[in-house]
Order: sequence, then C-alpha cells, then structure tokens
Amino acid sequence: MTVLESPGKSSIQYSEPTFKRAERAIRCSPFRLQLLTMMRFSSISLTGITGQSGVNSAYTPTILTERTAENALLWLIQVGVLRREVDGQGITDSFRLTPLGRQLIDQWESQNQGIPQPSLCDRSINILNRWLRFPF
Repeated sequence: MTVLESPGKSSIQYSEPTFKRAERAIRCSPFRLQLLTMMRFSSISLTGITGQSGVNSAYTPTILTERTAENALLWLIQVGVLRREVDGQGITDSFRLTPLGRQLIDQWESQNQGIPQPSLCDRSINILNRWLRFPF
C-alpha cells in the first residue's frame, strides 16, 4: 500500500497499482499542473479547459477540442484522480480532484516540480489500459 501524508489531513491508503496507474494517467494526460492545482480548490468547467481559454489559463499546452478534453477527463475519473461536480440539478460539466488526485499533486508540488514527463513505456501502458479499460 502507498500512503501519502498531507499536512494537517488524514491519509488514505492506496494500493501500489492504483497509485501507479493514477500517476501514469496524469503524466500522459494533455493537462498541466496549473489545472490540477486549481481543481484542488474549486471545480473547473469543461469550457474553461478547452479552446484558447485553456491555453490562456495555462491549463493545457495546446488548444484542445471539447471531445479530446472530455475523453482525457473521463479517463482521469475512471482511474480515480478526478470526480464530476454535482449540483441540485444533477451532474455538471465541471471537475474536481479526488483525495488520490490531491495526494499526487501535493507530492509533485512539494518536490517543486511539474508533472513528470511520461516515458514511451508509460504512454504504451496508458494507451493499452485505456483501450482495454483495465482497472490497474
């Protein structure tokens, strides 16, 4: 089990495969640390991530279409890094970090680094997991 300590917060234990899969999924995503850091404090809408606004906010390095962004966000939901926001009307188009996502972002921020670049092996495993929808 991997346990990450957050200052002043209780720790949740995650299995090593769960932690590695989540870490790999974030590294292979088209998003920057700025987006995930903002999602720690508030929900971010899909329209704020896509198009020129995503680049202007430093959420993405390049312009993303809604479909591309939503597919990447849904994969991060499936691996346990993000969750969709819900309001009184139902599910919204906004996203937030889960405790697992917070722990990963806290770790990278405490090391004063951005999201590490994925290796070719990381990209291959992530693509295979997404295609087959393996939970590990």
